[in-house]
Amino acid sequence: MLHHFIELNRDELVARTRGKVASRPFESREPREIEFGVPLFLSQLSETLRREKTGSPFPPNAIGSAAAKHGQELLGMGFTVAQVVHDYGDICQAITELAIERNAPISAEDFHTLNRCLDTAIAEAVTEYGRLQHEADGRDEVLRLGRLTHELRNQVHTALLALEALHSGAVGIGGSTGAVLTRSVVGLRDLIDTALADVRLEAGLHHRGPVSLRVFVDEIALAAQMHADSRKVELVVESVDPALVINVDPQLLTSALMNLLHNAFKYTHLPGRVVLRTRNEPGRILIEVEDECGGLPETKDAFRPFGDRRSGDRSGLGLGLSISRRAVVANGGEIRALSLPGKGCIFTIDLPAMESAAG
Repeated sequence: MLHHFIELNRDELVARTRGKVASRPFESREPREIEFGVPLFLSQLSETLRREKTGSPFPPNAIGSAAAKHGQELLGMGFTVAQVVHDYGDICQAITELAIERNAPISAEDFHTLNRCLDTAIAEAVTEYGRLQHEADGRDEVLRLGRLTHELRNQVHTALLALEALHSGAVGIGGSTGAVLTRSVVGLRDLIDTALADVRLEAGLHHRGPVSLRVFVDEIALAAQMHADSRKVELVVESVDPALVINVDPQLLTSALMNLLHNAFKYTHLPGRVVLRTRNEPGRILIEVEDECGGLPETKDAFRPFGDRRSGDRSGLGLGLSISRRAVVANGGEIRALSLPGKGCIFTIDLPAMESAAG
């Protein structure tokens, strides 16, 4: 009988299932045993099969309850819903393969019970996973909106204080108070641009077309110079080959590159400089922003949403680099960071090149 087979070969079945899990193209997040995973399911499956032969069937909600907790655990460990489903599929495959190898006499009724238990477990695990994921998404959205509102309020409050001081006539527009007002207004614009880019990415509003790289960089440089001046950082823009053309959504790419430049100006040690350059490689266009921030600590993931800042400057939402990566990916490219310890960082936007229309 199948329940005897599972009890006798439980360790082998657990080992085989783990092997199948390890061979799947999913990242392993935790080496520890999952409390409500494969071992518990095998025990409950064996008990279900045993009681099917008696007048006291194993309550189906027991398997469903444990499976729901299994889905909860996997979500907490960062796994996808596909991995939740595959876990149970691997159990079924391990049981079937081992039974065939050992010529175990398993009845059609036992296999029917096995499939029913698997169906219950998968349904409950996925349902719980989905419920918790929905809750998590809701919390993330509240957090994102809360931080955006907080930053907008801070910038508006600072701008109003500076404006009030200017209206009093005690200070001039060309002094430090005027600079504070300028930075606050620019900060407001940056926050709104970031939010708009995020909305466009979420909505899938991508409109790509051929863009002259030199024209694009020239326009970026004009806007970036004001940021550099407000931070008292030197901006160096290297010459761009006029023949280079990229196929991009210019608004999204502008958001990505400006985020890189904003961070470069923010974190560069004074006196310092930021370099904006482009490079042409076979079939690729590289746009680089090099700063003098001193380098990234090895433990930091620069592109993680709401990630740690590179210094004590806590302004901003911590979303800029995350949105930059999504915007670059939406344009068919990739973005990467190179840390130069003791010096700074080089952030590179890597895009496919196009043939120049001018030849």
